[in-house]
Amino acid sequence: MNRFILVLFALMTSFAALAQYPGFSPVADLGKFKTEFASATQKTTSIKSDFTQEKNLSMLSEKIISKGNFWFKKDSRVRMEYTTPFKYLMILNKDKVYVKDGAKESRVSTKSNKMFQQIKKIMIDCMQGTMLSNTDFKTKIFENKSSALVELTPVIKGMKEMFKSINVVVDKKDFSVLSIQMQELSGDNTIMRFTNKELNASIPDNLFDIK
Repeated sequence: MNRFILVLFALMTSFAALAQYPGFSPVADLGKFKTEFASATQKTTSIKSDFTQEKNLSMLSEKIISKGNFWFKKDSRVRMEYTTPFKYLMILNKDKVYVKDGAKESRVSTKSNKMFQQIKKIMIDCMQGTMLSNTDFKTKIFENKSSALVELTPVIKGMKEMFKSINVVVDKKDFSVLSIQMQELSGDNTIMRFTNKELNASIPDNLFDIK
């Protein structure tokens, strides 16, 4: 009887995962996945790509679509430059953040700004491949033939107050990020999709300068 209950529970869990993420199933060999993921991301020193951001607000029926260019370079450097439909620039360089919104510029330290600290943590963890070892989240991993979906559920107060979950989809060929979906407690969600990726591209350091 106990064995039957365990099998039934396993089947129910599997069906729940399939219903939640159609086309994905729980990773068959978790240890192998984590080893391959760590190996691939350690070899990635930089990423250059285009991105499309889709913002879904619970109060609006229309999606807000933005596009731009993205650069990442170890260690802890990110540049996001929105080009459509508005100009907006954000640079994360270790514990410093620079934002340019039109003619308005601001510089802050992530040490004193919780919001930017959380944004930086999410983005850097996803790009550097450290999200699986981040104890701020409870992690579940699903896969299909070509990609893997990492479900991150916040377990610490700061993150839990902002996000219900964060889903990161990676390409199983090189374990680079295909998309990041952030589900907020308010019901709003943001999806970032990365295309035309170049791994280990030559990126000048001054692209991340904060003056």
